[in-house]
Amino acid sequence: MEIVIKGATEEFAEKLVALAAKHSADLAISTVRPGWTVDRAERYLRDLTASARRMAELVIVDGNGYIDAHQLRSVLGKLNGPSNGLTRAVPRGVRKGWWPEGTPAPITPVSNPDNPSWHENIAYRMDKEIVPIFREALTRIVSLPDDEDQQP
Repeated sequence: MEIVIKGATEEFAEKLVALAAKHSADLAISTVRPGWTVDRAERYLRDLTASARRMAELVIVDGNGYIDAHQLRSVLGKLNGPSNGLTRAVPRGVRKGWWPEGTPAPITPVSNPDNPSWHENIAYRMDKEIVPIFREALTRIVSLPDDEDQQP
């Protein structure tokens, strides 16, 4: 028997298994946590378009998790294409089963707090805790030949 429960806490899942055991059911807990691992980050980066991957590299490497939009524009030109690529990659990965629903976007735009009605982003950021994860993923991508591009 397989039961899939999304969005439940581990405590709830354990209680459910205990209840099922009282009724002679044989269940086990298998949790998949949303969040970024090196394997997931590598899959995310490999799935991006070339311009979106370049934007991600700039945020991760040059910006160490935070880079000014003007600096990105000086390298990439308009950002709407690459930023759309970044935005669409997370839900696509959920649909393809690469990571669970609830996995946060690794790179997010920073809006101008002084002018919230104008939607031009002033920067792009990545949480400091996941910068090393994505750096390792980039290292893997650079060190593998193109014919292995569809791994992990």
